[in-house]
Amino acid sequence: MRRNRQTKILATIGPASSDFEMITSLFVAGVDLFRLNFSHGSHDGHRKVLDRIRKVEAIYNHPIGVIGDLQGPKLRIGNFENDSISLDKGQSFRFDSEKSPGNEKRVYLPHPEVLESMEVGSHIFLDDGKVRIEITDKGEGFLEGVVQSGSSLSNHKGFNIPNVILPIAALTEKDKTDLKAAIDMGVDWIAQSFVQKPEDVKEVKELIQGRASLMAKIEKPSALACLGDIIDIADGIMLARGDLGVEIPPEDVPSVQKNVIRQVRDTGKPVVIATQMLESMIENARPTRAEASDVATAIYDGADCIMLSAETAVGEYPQRAVEMMDRIAQRTEQDDNYIEMMELARPDTINTPSDAITTAAYYVAQDVDAKLIVNYTTSGSTALRTARQRPEVPILCLTPDLNAARRLMLSYGVHTVYDKDKIEDFTGPARHAAEIAIEKGFLKKGDSFIMTAGVPFGVSGSTNILRIARAE
Repeated sequence: MRRNRQTKILATIGPASSDFEMITSLFVAGVDLFRLNFSHGSHDGHRKVLDRIRKVEAIYNHPIGVIGDLQGPKLRIGNFENDSISLDKGQSFRFDSEKSPGNEKRVYLPHPEVLESMEVGSHIFLDDGKVRIEITDKGEGFLEGVVQSGSSLSNHKGFNIPNVILPIAALTEKDKTDLKAAIDMGVDWIAQSFVQKPEDVKEVKELIQGRASLMAKIEKPSALACLGDIIDIADGIMLARGDLGVEIPPEDVPSVQKNVIRQVRDTGKPVVIATQMLESMIENARPTRAEASDVATAIYDGADCIMLSAETAVGEYPQRAVEMMDRIAQRTEQDDNYIEMMELARPDTINTPSDAITTAAYYVAQDVDAKLIVNYTTSGSTALRTARQRPEVPILCLTPDLNAARRLMLSYGVHTVYDKDKIEDFTGPARHAAEIAIEKGFLKKGDSFIMTAGVPFGVSGSTNILRIARAE
């Protein structure tokens, strides 16, 4: 199941894609990891889906990563007497603590911390930003505002509050229950929603206790303000452009995307770009040209992984969406401009022996026209350092840790093999690696490849040897 691209594809499971046949089709079409959205469904349902994914993994003898995405706190208004209301620009509208059904003049807002945190001049964006209201007055248990845009509002619509750090825990009681269930069923990554500050990530990291990797979702402007500290704690980052794009000006999203990818890549951790990438394919068999450009832009920016949400979860054409994303990725990576951009954005060496070896592997691979870089690794750290360089050739990661093999499926260019054979010294690994690489379709006899490893074998973080080898 060799992929002819370096950028990874993450697909969300939902009603349109949860049966075994569709999971198999999506994997064959190009999916490297699957996302289980804990905002929907039951624990038992997610467990059954995960079992199906592991069955596909066993049939194809190819590690598949699974991400459990926590819901986080959901900010929603109450309901209306007639389920929905009409709004006029310039009219007054009130949010209050009165639990009775709302009308054209007011609605219940079941979040007292929001009522307390908002100030005159602040804004509330409702229904993904379709309705925008500026706060003009504040009192005990209410906020008064003026409608700036939007013509209607219905029951339980979500809302966003830009430029306000809310005193709300990122981890709800539901999230804690979901987190335990996700780890117990064996997900490889936990994606944390509603991250506002480093302490939010630290709390979940402590609860996970190394049983899965942690991905912090960047969807709040406050998280951008302390992004470096969040990256330091998390194992990876997802730029969730949906909520973030509501809370920051649309014109800021492209530059934010580029800056986040660059900052995460510099640390050697994986970064995922998510939300509305091929949105029109929920209903249509082809994407718009703008959507194809959006996917390509994330790849040109250097993302490790690109994600499909509703396209595969509830869309009419889940397999076609994956196939289209795969085709866009392949075509973009073949572009000379892409190769040049990856070279120009290459990060500096971190001044550690292991990073020096993996950086050298990148340049040596170019000099000897190697077709592959092989990493022997236990924890996966060597593969992450190699992926940080964005080599043009694939990275074949051989690891005796199946969990590490699955987690690394998120990282740029890394093709993992769960290799149970215990290597005791450096005399036989090259021949062993060549056999696997030929079997997996990465090498032909006579091809050169670069191999990195650490001696003694099996010691995490000890990468200290680089070897040029040939497949015999």
